[in-house]
Amino acid sequence: MNYIQTMRKMIGHAPLLTVGCGVIIERGNQILLQHRTDADVWCIPGGVMELGEKVEDAARRETEEETGLTIGDLEFFGIYSGQEGFAKYASGDEVYSIQIIFKTSTFSGELLQKSDESRAHTFFDKHDLPDNLNSHQSRFIMDWVQQMPLPIIK
Repeated sequence: MNYIQTMRKMIGHAPLLTVGCGVIIERGNQILLQHRTDADVWCIPGGVMELGEKVEDAARRETEEETGLTIGDLEFFGIYSGQEGFAKYASGDEVYSIQIIFKTSTFSGELLQKSDESRAHTFFDKHDLPDNLNSHQSRFIMDWVQQMPLPIIK
């Protein structure tokens, strides 16, 4: 049994503080997003840390589980917390998540299109993102968009 399942047995659906780790995977001016199976939203790969796990290891593990990709160098992108990290799931479980986000442009492997957690994976241009971004992740996805240099229009 994992940590969250253990805690849920003790506290039921009450809010739980979690630490999530995610990776912005870049390919030029594009970002890899996954279409979640549990909701009709797009997000970056990532998930919750396990007890004793390093944040970098959690980000790599979750990315590989969800995408099939092995991540190369990780660059720290940011830490996100606050009310925007609140989620209430269909089960009734509530969480406040602190998100530690990395980015990379080095990866290898065969991209999985479907997994238990995702319907599809697509690289989106920063100017053509889907409308239904995960509300808990749109902050750092849009921060990534604004950091990128704007294209030169001729």
